[in-house]
Amino acid sequence: MILTTAFVIIISVLFVLLWLFARTIDKRIWVSGLISLVLTPVIYFYVLYPLINIFTDYHHEKYFDSEAWKGKPGLRYEMADHLETSELVINKSKNEVAQLLGKPEWFSWNDAIKANDSNFWNYNLGIKPGAFNRMQECIKITFDADKASKVEHYQLELKFDE
Repeated sequence: MILTTAFVIIISVLFVLLWLFARTIDKRIWVSGLISLVLTPVIYFYVLYPLINIFTDYHHEKYFDSEAWKGKPGLRYEMADHLETSELVINKSKNEVAQLLGKPEWFSWNDAIKANDSNFWNYNLGIKPGAFNRMQECIKITFDADKASKVEHYQLELKFDE
């Protein structure tokens, strides 16, 4: 476990709150201290930590790995930020991008030609974890003259069958 400033603050506040609660039960300091000391990690790991994970959209971020991208498409959102910021695909040909990311999952619609355009490749990134997340993460790669020029991250609303 990594001790961060936020973790230390949360544990300290939780300990103080449990200390104050325990003092209402028993005025002896050693009893209140023992109750607080035992209950602090239990309350944190079994109550507070799961609630934090449910109501925040924090997720682990990983460096881009071509094999993981192709093998686990539901976890691509973990690598998307690195793919965008590192400009890994910028100025690469369609063949090079296809070797790196695999074949595109769909082409975007182009109003100018009234059809799907093979210069706009889209990949599904999966769904970020979270209790109230109703958005599907996607990435679009734009090609100009057979070279990747832009990487865009966008979201689509999930639609479930009724």
